[in-house]
Amino acid sequence: MGNQKNSKWSIYNEEIDKMLESNRSDWSVMAREILGHRDEGDMFRIYIKRRGKRNSVVDETLHRGNLKDNTWKVAWVKDADTGVSALVRNPDFKDESVDYSVIRDDMVEEMKLLSPSVSKYKRKKIKDPHCLVLDIADLHVGKLSTEYGTGKEYNTELAISRAIEGAESLIDKSKPYNIDKVFFIIGNDVLHIDNPKRTTTSGTPQDTDGMWYDNFKVARAVYATIIKKLSRLAEVHVIHCPSNHDYMTGFMLADAVYCYFHNDKNISFDVSQKHRKYAKYGTNLLAFSHGDGCKLDQIPYLTAHEEPALWAETIYRYGFLHHIHHKDVFKFRSGKDFIGMTVEYLRSPSESDRWHSDNGYLGAKVAIEAFIHHPTNGQISRLTHNF
Repeated sequence: MGNQKNSKWSIYNEEIDKMLESNRSDWSVMAREILGHRDEGDMFRIYIKRRGKRNSVVDETLHRGNLKDNTWKVAWVKDADTGVSALVRNPDFKDESVDYSVIRDDMVEEMKLLSPSVSKYKRKKIKDPHCLVLDIADLHVGKLSTEYGTGKEYNTELAISRAIEGAESLIDKSKPYNIDKVFFIIGNDVLHIDNPKRTTTSGTPQDTDGMWYDNFKVARAVYATIIKKLSRLAEVHVIHCPSNHDYMTGFMLADAVYCYFHNDKNISFDVSQKHRKYAKYGTNLLAFSHGDGCKLDQIPYLTAHEEPALWAETIYRYGFLHHIHHKDVFKFRSGKDFIGMTVEYLRSPSESDRWHSDNGYLGAKVAIEAFIHHPTNGQISRLTHNF
């Protein structure tokens, strides 16, 4: 073992041999114990490994005298003078192959030394109160759309299932925020038609599913079901937004829902026929309108004019519009927000009917949205249930 004797680590041979006599093979750990520090580059580990695997029958004289190159690993060599044959392992042979089992074992031992012990984290729960704004925009109970006519199905049954499914999903998503107040927005074309002639309030004919009186009862049951679920979460304030498809029957529906819950002290209502409605939560001003009346850029000015006290008492102000069924963000001086107020349109769970499909009003995400507001930090999260 000429190269072992001449190595800079040969001073450790005695200590290495004592470890090897106990049949140890954890080369990395041995290297650390002997050196007193990490074996940078793993060269000392390789030295120990090779010393542990050295062949006791190597005849250095035979090797040096009979085989000149170092490309061989093991050979039988016969001495010409004595006639003695011996199995010789070439100590100068450099094995370039990778022993993955050794690497694995070394890694396991290394990780045992280096891997820290970590206690289980105690994650903090949200303790601050928050409000939930749940807004099922433009449900259009009674709208009819068929696969054959538009490529999409929509009818009363789908409207019901999407309203319930979306509300339950958003309630579940809101639970980590410690909700102490819910604003539930109703109206906004919840019914597709406004009279027995199957037209909107202004007389525009519609493709419809079901009778107007049956759809009225269905919508009332849907609202009652969702409000009961919300009242288990926190106090609920129901806000009605009059709209263009059901200006008359939508008001009657809102009033019927109010009558249903008028003895429930956990639920309050604002179901007047005022076109724009306002609410306050901490330093948040919340404004709601269907979106078919005044222009979008008038909303901040109308809010400040109609509710000057609320405007003065709040820092974060939000306007929620409906009607066009898709997200539409306008820019006004300060980027994507109006000065002093953010206004946006909300998505709808209803599909495009034949008229909208024929005119290319397609591709908007079909969804129900909700928003989380902190009393002093404003809107901190938005929740979406896509269909």
